[in-house]
Amino acid sequence: MPFLLAMDLPIGSQVPFQSNPQLPLDPIELSVPLQVEGKTVESFDPVARAADLAVSLPREWCGTFQPFDGNPTVDVRLSLVGLKPMGQMVDLRGTMQIGAVSTPVQGNFHAKSDQLDLIPLADPLIAGLEPGGVFLGLQGFSPTSWQAPRLINRADISTGTGGRLALSSCDQQPPVQPLW
Repeated sequence: MPFLLAMDLPIGSQVPFQSNPQLPLDPIELSVPLQVEGKTVESFDPVARAADLAVSLPREWCGTFQPFDGNPTVDVRLSLVGLKPMGQMVDLRGTMQIGAVSTPVQGNFHAKSDQLDLIPLADPLIAGLEPGGVFLGLQGFSPTSWQAPRLINRADISTGTGGRLALSSCDQQPPVQPLW
């Protein structure tokens, strides 16, 4: 049967969805199970990693928030005071200083995919951050982006609000610059 790029379908008909397994995979699907004596064994234990992260994650994070609306970059300091493993997740509680505004925060860190959700709870926040939004990180604490609480926000359209949060451990030594 020839593959048609476009065809007329009657109103109300459904087109079957076919996924392509060769397209980029979800990070969770990338952990390939091992075969040991005919039994499938996963080589990664996200529950144990979550318990380890709750103990080993730095408690102080420093960085910057760069708004997309042209406002100046502000310094950010995140202090984590409560880290609790909950299955594959680490529940985060603490405070965040964004420029001159201090806010309590709560969030989740996924031990298997390193995805981070961090929610500032204060009202009001700095310009460009609307209460109810969340910082989303796909690679841990840096970089993260701001997701506004609504799909359509007049301020987002006219000023391009939101921004990029980049955090690293405050205890981390600055990188050594090679001399060439």
